[in-house]
Amino acid sequence: MSTSRIVLEEAIPREGYEAIDRVCREHRGVESLPVLAAFLAEHKLARIECDPDIVAGYTRDGSNLPGTAQALARPGTVRECAALLRACFSAGIPCTVCAGRSNLTGSATPEGGLVLSVEGLNAPVHVDVPAREVRTPPGVVLEDLRKAVREESAGSLVFPVDPTSRADAMVGGAVASNASGFSPGETGAMRCWVASLDVLLPNGLLVRARRGEYISEAGVFLLGHRGSDTILPVPRYRRPAIKNASGPFSSPSGIMDFVDLVVGSEGIFGVVTSCVLGLKESPDNWLDIFLSVPDEDDAIDFFYYLRDFLAGDFCNLTAFEYFGRNSRSYMEHEEKFFSADHRVGIYLQIALHGETLEEGAEEWFNILMRSPVDIDGEDIRIMASERDRAVFLEARHSLPANSLEVVKARGTYTIMTDTVVPAERFREFMGFANDLIESEGLDYLSFGHLGDCHIHFMILPRPEQLQKAARVYDRIVAESAALGGVYSGEHGTGKRKRADFLKSYGPEAADEVRRTKAALDPLFLLNRGNVIEPPAF
Repeated sequence: MSTSRIVLEEAIPREGYEAIDRVCREHRGVESLPVLAAFLAEHKLARIECDPDIVAGYTRDGSNLPGTAQALARPGTVRECAALLRACFSAGIPCTVCAGRSNLTGSATPEGGLVLSVEGLNAPVHVDVPAREVRTPPGVVLEDLRKAVREESAGSLVFPVDPTSRADAMVGGAVASNASGFSPGETGAMRCWVASLDVLLPNGLLVRARRGEYISEAGVFLLGHRGSDTILPVPRYRRPAIKNASGPFSSPSGIMDFVDLVVGSEGIFGVVTSCVLGLKESPDNWLDIFLSVPDEDDAIDFFYYLRDFLAGDFCNLTAFEYFGRNSRSYMEHEEKFFSADHRVGIYLQIALHGETLEEGAEEWFNILMRSPVDIDGEDIRIMASERDRAVFLEARHSLPANSLEVVKARGTYTIMTDTVVPAERFREFMGFANDLIESEGLDYLSFGHLGDCHIHFMILPRPEQLQKAARVYDRIVAESAALGGVYSGEHGTGKRKRADFLKSYGPEAADEVRRTKAALDPLFLLNRGNVIEPPAF
């Protein structure tokens, strides 16, 4: 039976919290970090590193935004993590949490204070095969988790979320950002698979929440501790019902699972210290197909054909990817996949159940040939070996890498969209974005997740074009919002896209997120600056 009242647990003995609070009453702010480091070490509560050379290695993430911090902590236990959060909370010290630091929006870039890395929370995962679940701490690399699931289940189960950065990203960051990957639809993102969470709130107190256990009522949760309740309001702004990683989960009805509040919140409401993830039955095999077509209109026609053919159910597609305008120019091995005069390509991976690879290939060859797009059998490449798949992955990963080399040589940086639009507006949006970028004379390429209408436009500006490219990016984001879409399908908001959140959802939505944040963290200390601009104190 669900309830809206959550009883908070103490992750360290009560006297530990009280001792931390006493010392923090006399020593506050970032200047007190050496004193707090000595206190926590003396009482064997946690270790803080204040050596600037060591700290400097944790002040940037994949966004390459510049950051600053005065100290670093790498806790190895939940107890240590709780003590560190409590010390920052009581002393008024900003605390930024990081995991694999692979995110592209600055979520793990600190703006002063302490960096708290959860990489040390990496105990072995435990797979419960009968329950189809895996319990994991946050410091486990996502690909290592996927391998452990396959090994411990003897190949019978898989964890289906597979972002491109899965070899670098950690579970904690994937949960915080609601990471997604090749698989289209809701089942391609983390939220669908998070069954339970252990979360340390900014004050160092612990919530253990199983999905369905804590459901908000009339727009609020109650947080109970030591005989008193704190009201925690939930955001209620409207979010488009499409692939969405733009801001914390919200519910206009005011009814929300606590697990959903945490997943995708980019760490502003708490630190995940453990989670249980659902698993999926492994298919008998996967069929990998690359299909090249003359131009983008053909790819969009194929998307609509396949959506209608499958009645909108992409559950057996574990990838539905797009390689769009100018991708061939930046892709290694492109001659192995594209027909001579074709400009764009489509990659499909189909999970096969109860049929052989040969049977699946024949079935899907016939599906492709019935498409209204003029497809020749020579345009279809079936990747039947691990070597074929490895070459494809090299080609896929070469796109951003080669693009980055171009802008480095130009002395600039890439400007990449992450927008998603509803399927019925997809063709309109693609035409708008391509026409706009080309009319401004900007180099670019497009690629992404065709099954979700989630295409990245990667702009490669020259130095004199940086401001123009930024304006083009803003117009594309504005158009996606006008068409009922979102500015972020997988990379989140972080610090880099706070303005996008504000433009897309408006100041009232930002205020709702602030109210939720303030109920847990009145001084906005934990992951300050993620998603929303903190208030001026």
